[in-house]
Amino acid sequence: MPDYKFNRTTLVYLLPIALLVISLFVGRYQTPLSAVADESISAFSSLFFGTPASVSTQHTVLFNVRLPRILAALLVGAALSIAGASFQGIFRNPLVSPYILGVGSGAGFGACLAILLWNNYLIIQLMAFAFGLLAMFIAISMGKVSKGTGTLVFVLSGIIVSSIFTALTSLAKYVADPYDQLPAIVFWLMGSLATVRYGDLLYILLPIFIGTLVLLLFRWRINILSLGDEEAKALGMDVEKMRLVIIVCATLVTSAAVSISGVIGWVGLVVPHISRMIVGPNYSRLLPMSMVIGASFMLVVDDLSRTIVATEIPLGILTSLVGAPLFAYLIKKGRMGWN
Repeated sequence: MPDYKFNRTTLVYLLPIALLVISLFVGRYQTPLSAVADESISAFSSLFFGTPASVSTQHTVLFNVRLPRILAALLVGAALSIAGASFQGIFRNPLVSPYILGVGSGAGFGACLAILLWNNYLIIQLMAFAFGLLAMFIAISMGKVSKGTGTLVFVLSGIIVSSIFTALTSLAKYVADPYDQLPAIVFWLMGSLATVRYGDLLYILLPIFIGTLVLLLFRWRINILSLGDEEAKALGMDVEKMRLVIIVCATLVTSAAVSISGVIGWVGLVVPHISRMIVGPNYSRLLPMSMVIGASFMLVVDDLSRTIVATEIPLGILTSLVGAPLFAYLIKKGRMGWN
């Protein structure tokens, strides 16, 4: 039995690599194995030995269109999943998602505002990132000034902030040009990686790396926080300070991911439960596994979004269609707890 568990877990960790290779072949433009191998060797030689890069159509499709999108799917899936698992731990609630403090609604309004005023992709990305962080800071500030204690006050503050930004987003859609701006707003809010390029990945790489690194370094402290405030204080932990650090880092990761993908639901909610079924409730193993499962899940969903029909299906639609039934299955099987 131990050997089986080890092999199963090892295979899961290798899953994103296998899916990355498979995804290079997935798409409306046919790319045979020989072409992928030749173009990969050409790209490797150009990168490390300075040989002239290929200018073929297959090279453009593989390395300028598909590969950045594949990397973005892996990055976004991993980011949303580790953030969701972290929030579920510190709030001690299996129904918590990365958007619990209004980050998704804030980022959505920031993107809508950028589309209305500038309609520049880089500005849209920056505004979504900034307003996602702003929503978190507002929710935390409301929690600090209230007389409540514990995690409940943060949850309620997040609901308030989310409602406000959702209303502002509706207002932005109401005043948007119905022939130009409104379709762009709706498409962004439903989530997509169709326009992602390597430069976009560079912008989000640093905040995701910093936030993820801190969460992984403090994963054993999330174990303690998940026991409850009283138990954590008895073990000598500064609960409020540590909870704030985890919230800021998880929000940083979430805002960066949402800034290039749009608001994609269910990933950060469902994936931690799947990971918990594989490795158990210990966050030292749960966070890395959540990243692996989340990256794989998002990549599969993105592959489906660009191959099921001729016109691309927004990611948010597919994640809801897949995530909601899966979540219902977990509830039915009674696997929603922490054991």
